[in-house]
Amino acid sequence: MENGSYEVLGTKGLLKKHEFVRILVQCLYSLGYKKSASCLEHESSISYKSSDFEFLEMHVLSGNWDSSLAVLDRIFDNSRDDTRNAALYLVFRQCVFEYLKRGDTSLALNVLQKQAPLLRVGKDKIHRLACDIVTSKEMESGEVNNCLVQDLRKRLLVELEKLIPTPIVIRERRLEHLVETAVMDQIDKCLYHNLCDAVSLYEDHRCSRDQIPTETVQILMAHKNEVWFVQFSNSGKYLATASSDCTAMIWKVLDDNKIELMHTLQSHQNPVSFVSWSPDDTKLLTCGNAEVLKLWDVDTGVLRHTFGNNNSGFTVSSCAWFPDSTRLVCGSSDPERGIVMWDTDGNEIKAWRGTRIPKVVDLAVTPDGESMITVFSDKEIRILNLETLVERVISEEQPITSLSVSGDGKFFIVNLSSQEIHLWDLAGEWKQPLKFSGHKQSKYVIRSCFGGLDSSFIASGSEDSQVYIWNLKKGKPLEVLSGHSMTVNCVSWNPRNPLMLASASDDQTIRIWGPGKPDKPGNRLDNQKP
Repeated sequence: MENGSYEVLGTKGLLKKHEFVRILVQCLYSLGYKKSASCLEHESSISYKSSDFEFLEMHVLSGNWDSSLAVLDRIFDNSRDDTRNAALYLVFRQCVFEYLKRGDTSLALNVLQKQAPLLRVGKDKIHRLACDIVTSKEMESGEVNNCLVQDLRKRLLVELEKLIPTPIVIRERRLEHLVETAVMDQIDKCLYHNLCDAVSLYEDHRCSRDQIPTETVQILMAHKNEVWFVQFSNSGKYLATASSDCTAMIWKVLDDNKIELMHTLQSHQNPVSFVSWSPDDTKLLTCGNAEVLKLWDVDTGVLRHTFGNNNSGFTVSSCAWFPDSTRLVCGSSDPERGIVMWDTDGNEIKAWRGTRIPKVVDLAVTPDGESMITVFSDKEIRILNLETLVERVISEEQPITSLSVSGDGKFFIVNLSSQEIHLWDLAGEWKQPLKFSGHKQSKYVIRSCFGGLDSSFIASGSEDSQVYIWNLKKGKPLEVLSGHSMTVNCVSWNPRNPLMLASASDDQTIRIWGPGKPDKPGNRLDNQKP
């Protein structure tokens, strides 16, 4: 029994003192503080290495293989333990190698013949071992390299440490693992956590509301009518907006996070209700429920191509890009038009039409380009794997108005006219969605988005003129942001700046939201109690 093994630490009496000290000593050694570690071992009379491992270390480094095997047999008392056999095999391999290296072929053969069967690792593995050792580069020279032998013995000890169970061996960097696990648990419970910076160990982790965008930092007022859509580019360097004034606009995000107008895109004859950035941010698509699809050059603002025309009745309700930025797909509110995949020159690549393709409400392509998610006829979601053509259908009970996919492509959300947002997993493992409520939506198309660090938040517009923010862990709003005077139609969270959010409203403005003030309660609707 180790010294102090009956003593406990902590207010709950859950920590064994000798284990705590052993882990401290191990940590000091791993950090390079050898003198401090040795001093603690001496003062506490507790070594971070168990007596069994110290014996094993001594015998391995001195090449005493019979004793090494005996120690391992004592550590692993079950001769049929696969881990035990793997550990014995490593020692056996080093033993045979050294005999052969020294030219003691008869000893090596003797070990192969008499000891190998005891390992229960199979004849094939023993035969491969013999071949590998005899043909290894280290065997090319007949001279014994003592430095090489010692280095291999040290490597052997490292491999054995991975196999030997606790408490005989403490897992590598155990204290760091324990502290990191505790910190991650606190982060998981922190509803405002939104930055990937290292956290302080001096106090329990708890972020304040200044970690998410809750304050208006800029108001954009270039549109002449209701603003229906807003979306940051994939790099976060640009912002696109679309309006019922029949224009779309491209804005640039400056280094100081201020936003300035770059281009006004004027070619549509009807309201523009949707935009989509190419993954490389060089191109922008614009469309509307009564409009055709147009492709624009981001740098110049020049119209590059128009897909279809208004006279032919080809109108597009939504569109999306594939990862290569050379292919795009669009869906029409006209069932006869269906879904069409194009290249950027306007050549049709593939189309999905017919009675199985009803009115397309919204669609998206996953970031890896493998799946297309489509919302049909208000209540049906179809997920099509474009490689296998396997299709999965999700039916909602209430009409769906919009769709948004998470940055990692693992999840998607849909807004329902029943004033709920449903979160689904793309893999189809969930039988029921996670549900988020609190905002107002009954008459209009309201669009939500993922955002923040690791897409940990959802933001949405609302018919009550406010912006709502949820943490994925809570179904009720974390924040409600006031500022707009009419319905907020769409929101977009900057994918590269977790502290920047944009919202578009019928009041003809786009608001840019930045970090809130830590001491200001604002419209916070939830607390951080789990």
